[in-house]
Amino acid sequence: MLELRSLAIPDVKVIRTDRFSDARGYFCETFQRSAFAEKGILHDFVQDNQSSSDRIGTVRGLHFQRPPFAQAKLIRVLNGAILDIAVDLRRSSPNFGKHIAIQLDSESSEQLFIPKGFAHGFCTLQPKTVVLYKVDQIYAPSHDSGVYWADPALAIKWPVTPSEAQISPKDQTLPALNQLACVFE
Repeated sequence: MLELRSLAIPDVKVIRTDRFSDARGYFCETFQRSAFAEKGILHDFVQDNQSSSDRIGTVRGLHFQRPPFAQAKLIRVLNGAILDIAVDLRRSSPNFGKHIAIQLDSESSEQLFIPKGFAHGFCTLQPKTVVLYKVDQIYAPSHDSGVYWADPALAIKWPVTPSEAQISPKDQTLPALNQLACVFE
């Protein structure tokens, strides 16, 4: 059974699927196109991405792709735990510049659906965290962009400070929200 729950920004959804456990472990069906379509998620996911982060406090993001390669994402944690963040970059949205923050971990059956028009990132809460996410558009390096993860204007309560975070040089130089040109109407 597939359950959907909207968050503070209603277009971002938590998705829970049934998990069947026995002495061997568990089994769960994490994606079935028709079940997702019945719940209104009509995306054709075309690429799976996976990241592994060895250390607690690894920050990846806040990333997005500019149109026409903007991506909707379906995120789940295979091992460990993250604080997952989605920032609304749609200028016409009443939630522009606001974010949602939710903990995802490998022990639950929860996934996060983020539509196009959002920047996405996360911080690892456990060592050896592995994150898998489906996207509905291929990676296009020429359209890759982002927002600075620690921009004070975003008011995100990260579990690490900028001096503690493990972050890529690229992500350290992303623009603040007020420096970002209009990307999504």
